[in-house]
Amino acid sequence: MARLILTWISLLILQSYLIPIAFGSKEVEEFSEALLLKPLPDRKVLAHFHFENRAPPSNSHGRHHHLFPKAISQLVQKFRVKEMELSFTQGRWNHEQWGGFDPLSSMNAKPVGVELWAVFDVPHSEVDTSWKNLTHALSGLFCASINFLESSTSYATPTWGFGPNSDKLRYGSLPREAVCTENLTPWLKLLPCRDKDGISALMNRPSVYRGFYHSQRLHLSTVESGQEGLASGIVLEQTLTVVLQPETLFVGTNIQPTWSINSLFGRKVVGRCVLAKSSNVYLQMEGLSGHESKNMDTEMEAHELWKNADFELSLKPDRILREINSFLFIFDIDISSDSEPFDLGLTWKLPVKWSCQQAPLHASRFLMGSGNERGAIAILLKATDSQDKLSGSDLTNGCCTLKANIFQIFPWYIKVYYHTLQIFVDQQEKTGMEVLKKINVSPSTDKMSSGMMEMMLELPCQVKSAAISIEYDKGFLHIDEYPPDANQGFDIPSALISFPDHHASLDFKEELSKSPLFSKLKEKSLVRSYTEVLLVPLTTPDFSMPYNVITITCTVFALYFGSLLNVLRRRIGEEERFLKSQAGKKTGGLKKMLSRLVAKIRGRPIEEPSSSTESPEARSSVFSSKLFFKFILVAGAAAAWQYFSTDK
Repeated sequence: MARLILTWISLLILQSYLIPIAFGSKEVEEFSEALLLKPLPDRKVLAHFHFENRAPPSNSHGRHHHLFPKAISQLVQKFRVKEMELSFTQGRWNHEQWGGFDPLSSMNAKPVGVELWAVFDVPHSEVDTSWKNLTHALSGLFCASINFLESSTSYATPTWGFGPNSDKLRYGSLPREAVCTENLTPWLKLLPCRDKDGISALMNRPSVYRGFYHSQRLHLSTVESGQEGLASGIVLEQTLTVVLQPETLFVGTNIQPTWSINSLFGRKVVGRCVLAKSSNVYLQMEGLSGHESKNMDTEMEAHELWKNADFELSLKPDRILREINSFLFIFDIDISSDSEPFDLGLTWKLPVKWSCQQAPLHASRFLMGSGNERGAIAILLKATDSQDKLSGSDLTNGCCTLKANIFQIFPWYIKVYYHTLQIFVDQQEKTGMEVLKKINVSPSTDKMSSGMMEMMLELPCQVKSAAISIEYDKGFLHIDEYPPDANQGFDIPSALISFPDHHASLDFKEELSKSPLFSKLKEKSLVRSYTEVLLVPLTTPDFSMPYNVITITCTVFALYFGSLLNVLRRRIGEEERFLKSQAGKKTGGLKKMLSRLVAKIRGRPIEEPSSSTESPEARSSVFSSKLFFKFILVAGAAAAWQYFSTDK
């Protein structure tokens, strides 16, 4: 039975390689998986899952995928997406403790909630339509409220301040979108092995969502084939970044906590994904100043590096790479199985202190002012300790300058006065001509479009602090436009701070393999960071008043229609005759016989009840007059109520 299963799997893998060749494509689809672990200075551990799936250029029609998710391929072809990135984030990245000048933080430190941006390959008149259709498709695919970004008040059109310079770029953000397992499950379904095998099997839901920060990201880009008749290839990159807190056994000590993969995720790696071309686990160690001068030419020196006086690894690495400020331990999980699972552990022996490299300036944003009428938004930039060590400053007119781009979106109900922009450098106010090199402003339109501001600052390299403030007025919303939790406040999306002259990358001394994660770490990525999400309280109406008005109106209508129907439906004469007939039946025949006997003795005729002697015409006239009088009374009361209750 085992041989039959192995033969069947081999035939499937062979088929996946032969069919693309039969269709004229020499390249085949490739999938790779990797896990990067990194201890942090504040006694936490960073876990970065990286999955890459490549679909080579192929025929435009009749494409059948073997590894690449079909839903993403159809998404790219239908809406003609050239590049797209979608992220779900919970928690805020701590740039001071976890770093801000490395590829991981530059690419995976995302704002809270949902962030989506896309570049389309369509005419300008169809970009907005493609954006709206894309948001609806992604909303159904990932079980999220991404369709709220279809409104023109929820997205913007950046030109140069965000990153990709394209006039067909759309950007949107939902800061209040909650992230849960409903978003992670469809994200995992895009993987060939899902979460059943390989590195993705470590994604235990309770372990992931109990972390201080987690961000799942999906980035896709198209690769032009350059040949006629072949469609563009697609590169899908899926990453999950989690910051976890290991369980500490000894409280009050300065030694970093000991951890392992099993203690962090509650699971072990029992094997690689059979469809993955490469499957590795990496451990990046920073702060090893005492070992930077050592070479790893001999096996003994490599053994001293992963087993030394500071720390000890539970498994021997297959390879060790050295970078300027860190070491990278490489582990291959091909030999792991159910009987011998892969469980990497790190044990600290001595207290070790280090700090992660930060961006040139640390950005924070806050609100100023009070009341529900107006206020101001301020962005504070503070110099970090690593500012002097960073390269990439620009020499303009013989002076060293530091460039910083600021991109932020304002909802339409935040009416920003752009002429009130003030810039302070080292607590001294500067004019726009001195530090403001370029600015692009798009004012908002009430209930039509949001506002946007892109600006480039040129600051001195020795700057200690810089502050930017801009005033705004708070708008008034219709009662139907308030969310259910209106008293909580309204969110302003995070602002993006980027440094165009600074790029982060890892420069390893040895030659790297063709691993996709290595390629990403080696690429130069723009250094950028997101600020906090602002919570602005707006004037909210008394939501109990509509309830009171509805209650009293319903009461009056009930009395009015109840009385009217009572008058129109009741028949008083028939009710009296019915009651008298019922009373006569209850008295019985004895009373009738006695009355007739007394009448014969006295010689008088037998008299019937007075109701029977009344003519039908008289009863009808009396009933009609009473009915008409009651109808006129109720109608007059209703007309008087309508007259006095209507605002004049």
